[in-house]
Amino acid sequence: MTEFEKYILRYLDLVPSEQWIEEMKIASDETLQIYESLSEEQGNYAYAEGKWSLKTLLQHLIDTEKVFAYRALRFSRKDQSLVSGFDEEAWADNSYADSRTLKSLIKEFKLTRKLSIKFFKNLPEEAYQLSGKVNGNDIKVETIGKLTVGHNIHHLNIIKERYLPNL
Repeated sequence: MTEFEKYILRYLDLVPSEQWIEEMKIASDETLQIYESLSEEQGNYAYAEGKWSLKTLLQHLIDTEKVFAYRALRFSRKDQSLVSGFDEEAWADNSYADSRTLKSLIKEFKLTRKLSIKFFKNLPEEAYQLSGKVNGNDIKVETIGKLTVGHNIHHLNIIKERYLPNL
């Protein structure tokens, strides 16, 4: 197993069922339930020095989902151009999330997730098996969709374990 396969497996293993588009909706609902219960002040909370605030974490979910959707779109259109990774720390550091309102971030998350679900639902079955390369690693469109879910659940787990107990 390659390092890339090990890396993505940690997210794929979190997807509760093969009905991953439905799981995308469930993870979205759970994310929104948490974030919509937070005050603006709580949105600025980080559980330790140097860790992301809850706002920055939500922006990270939004940014990552957009990147994943873009990759899936390219590969579903049989675009075989190489796709590079992205530096999530640099993106988080430059996201301006903490200067935004929690309400605006929640709205963007809802729209981003709605677009992702619509995109993946409307792909023909054969498109899920199309693949492309990210950082030189092959990945299928379906795997990208499942990664979107697993990545969301990964961060939900962190929120529950490290953030919520201290709010």
